[in-house]
Amino acid sequence: MFKAGAHFAFSKSRRHPTAAPFIFGVKNKVEIFDLEKTQIVLEKALAFISALGKDKKPILIVGGKSEARKAVVEAATALNMPFVDKRWIGGTLTNFPEIRRRVEKLEKLTVEREKGELVKYTKKERLLIDREISNLEYMFSGIVSLKGMPAALIVVDPKKEAIAVKEAQDKGIPVIAISGSDCNLKEVTYPIVGNDASQASIAFFMSEIVKAYKAA
Repeated sequence: MFKAGAHFAFSKSRRHPTAAPFIFGVKNKVEIFDLEKTQIVLEKALAFISALGKDKKPILIVGGKSEARKAVVEAATALNMPFVDKRWIGGTLTNFPEIRRRVEKLEKLTVEREKGELVKYTKKERLLIDREISNLEYMFSGIVSLKGMPAALIVVDPKKEAIAVKEAQDKGIPVIAISGSDCNLKEVTYPIVGNDASQASIAFFMSEIVKAYKAA
């Protein structure tokens, strides 16, 4: 964890009160996490993930900020799970039937294009259809495999992904979240308290999650 830079928090002025017990000290005006305490909450989160893996339950991995996208896609690919690596679309969980209809439209149009069935349309109509496919892919390509409610959400930075976290709460879905010092840890079920702003740190925690799910 230390090698990955997981110990770096933010400045004290940005710290959420719930993160205070995890702060070890300050270096160059940046607060430092107590990684022994991080290890404890990480192990709790991994135990829960192992239980999900044992039953092969579906999880949805969410992280739209630039530092998180690569690790999110890699973890989702490794586990063959749905993911959101761009902006969270409101209603993904709370209005799932409508979201699913739009995903099915994406699948239908894509198949029709691949089979050459769009030749019956005019050039202008095909251009509009291609544009619609591109828009739908941008929004929903990561959740095509999501056929129902996930058993859990894995989130990078629950403060940034507040809408996703709130929707999960509304649906009673547990949230495991890599949470920086500016996050409200009470809003998630299993906070993994550490640096959520660095690619190396996020990649480390994601690899631990993948290993725990696969090992089970």
